[in-house]
Amino acid sequence: MVDRREDLRAADVDRQFVAERLKAALDEGRLSLHEYDDRLREAYAARTYGDLDRLLVDLPPVQPAQRSQVVPASPAQGAANPTAAQEPERPERRGFPKWIFAAWSGWLTVSIIVNVIWLLTGAEGDYWPKWVMGPWGAVLLAGTINGLVWGGQHKDDSKAARRRARQERRQARRGY
Repeated sequence: MVDRREDLRAADVDRQFVAERLKAALDEGRLSLHEYDDRLREAYAARTYGDLDRLLVDLPPVQPAQRSQVVPASPAQGAANPTAAQEPERPERRGFPKWIFAAWSGWLTVSIIVNVIWLLTGAEGDYWPKWVMGPWGAVLLAGTINGLVWGGQHKDDSKAARRRARQERRQARRGY
């Protein structure tokens, strides 16, 4: 049995964690692209924790946002300085959910197109665009109401939140 942590075999998840830390260091400007590429190659070739630790030894440890001493830039400061690093997360928006716009934008576009066609062809007789707009709009309306009642947040958003929580737990366990 191995007594020292440095000699223990690293798992794929450990290599992935180091790769994410290196990407964060690249995004922060702590590593050049060439150095990032070299270290990333070494991270995926690493066999032990010692090999992985050597890749992070000159990088500061990651602090969770709540313990960080760095004050995040306000959106106005970020707009004034386009080279400033963007915040990794934005606070949740209130008001009109983005998914509603995404769901209804196609319907609105097609509705405008069929109405323009109807007008350009004389606008006489039966108002046929209702057969395109009506059923589709009814299905969208039911989906929208269902989404608003049962929490219409996109699944991707909740997946991203679970992924971030999982990474934070992993970092806390490893002491990074």
